[in-house]
Amino acid sequence: MKKIFGYLTSALLVGILLVGCVSQGGSTSGSGKEQQKSNNDKLKIAVVPKLIGIPYFNASEEGVMNAGKELDVDVIYTGPTEADAAQQVKVIEDLISQNVDVIAVAPNDAASLTPVLKKAKDQGIIVMDWDTPADQSLVELSVHQIDDEAYGRHIAKSLIENMGTEEGEIAIVTGGLSASNLNTWIDAAKKELEESYPGIKLVTDKIATDEKQQVAYQKTLDLVKSYPNLKGVMAFSTPAPLGVAQAIQEKGLQDKIAVVGTALPTDSAPYLEDGSLDVAILWEPDKLGYLTVALAKSLAEEKKPENGQNIEKVGEIEVWEDGKTVIMGPPTDFTKENAGDYDF
Repeated sequence: MKKIFGYLTSALLVGILLVGCVSQGGSTSGSGKEQQKSNNDKLKIAVVPKLIGIPYFNASEEGVMNAGKELDVDVIYTGPTEADAAQQVKVIEDLISQNVDVIAVAPNDAASLTPVLKKAKDQGIIVMDWDTPADQSLVELSVHQIDDEAYGRHIAKSLIENMGTEEGEIAIVTGGLSASNLNTWIDAAKKELEESYPGIKLVTDKIATDEKQQVAYQKTLDLVKSYPNLKGVMAFSTPAPLGVAQAIQEKGLQDKIAVVGTALPTDSAPYLEDGSLDVAILWEPDKLGYLTVALAKSLAEEKKPENGQNIEKVGEIEVWEDGKTVIMGPPTDFTKENAGDYDF
């Protein structure tokens, strides 16, 4: 009996050791993210706007949430309450702690986000940007609404057309001074003016409004008081054109000062109607949100987008030779005549 008991004890010990080896091998063979996937097959995609609570990013959120439902992925749409880089860093830190699969961010200040995006990437999270470029050494895809150069030039041409003259004083009103996309559009617009319209004079440096309509309104009142011969204003960021138009409307300057800007059609309608805003030039932000999630899902599934690829609910996209830059499509001019055709 002692001998039989000894055999049984030895067999039991071997079994325990084997189980221990299998268990240990299982814990080290896959990452924590892979183990999480076994418990929840859905991808977790986080989309971070510059800020939440303004119409443009509300419309983007609608596209993001629709994509989450239709593409069967978990989406998180979260961002700061102000256009502040420090707040955005905190948001991304929280998303890293949630172990999301993809973070797509529209930076308020690209340089400020580089350390936290590097941290995300080092932890195996796919990093993308959308709406506004981030550090290109960190992102796997950079999702653009339009061709930035063509867009900025188009805005400048539209201003001149609505001014009805190729000579005179103009001003530029913007959102935040550090916003990469706004600065790129402004630079392209200025280039178009310098190359094609030498009679146009920019009266002051670009005027920052912190992505707030009320600030744009007040600064435009100051602007028209300081420059009584002003003939045109280009406004960049979706709240800025509304604030500029509000001031022009209040002062009854619709026939004297032309205003064009990057605004949503629904918000622009009251100003387009009376000419205080001549044209709003943008794209469909809900489609941009949808496209961002669709491309994030493809990346997580190790599929890269292709030039000319048709994305359902969006249309054909353009992919540049770098394989990283994605252009959603051309901009849309929203006017008094067509603004009512859109619901965003």
